[in-house]
Amino acid sequence: MPITLQSFFVIMAGLVLGPRGGALSQVVYLLVGILGLPVFSGGGGLSYVLRPSFGYLIGFILAPLVVGSFMKNSGYKPINIFVASILGMLVIYVAGVPYLAIYMRYILDKPEAIILAIKTGLVIFLPGDILKCIILALIVPKMNLPHIRREPYSK
Repeated sequence: MPITLQSFFVIMAGLVLGPRGGALSQVVYLLVGILGLPVFSGGGGLSYVLRPSFGYLIGFILAPLVVGSFMKNSGYKPINIFVASILGMLVIYVAGVPYLAIYMRYILDKPEAIILAIKTGLVIFLPGDILKCIILALIVPKMNLPHIRREPYSK
């Protein structure tokens, strides 16, 4: 799996655009890539569905939904942003790692696919993704976007 800043911006989409807008931005990204524009880390096209990393792209649609929904009930404090970002990263992994394991098992014929997928599609990325979450928690509150609430909604 390539190391990119894609997950950083996927999470930011959920934080800044909210659940619907963030997910919609990723649907557009996925469609543009599947239609052939080289927007993915390895190019684009319909054949990308058969790549081992395609599950992560599915997670890119789901992550902003989780992040944005979490933030609807939270103030944009660094700790809340960090927790929402971690949840978003987990969603990406939950979609990507099983897809990678299925690919490894049935396409590459690796009987130890689950362990390999966890090692190569999750464990090696954790330190960088935690760092991305910390950076998001530090910069998003300073973005001063008009729709970002500093406090949670009062009920």
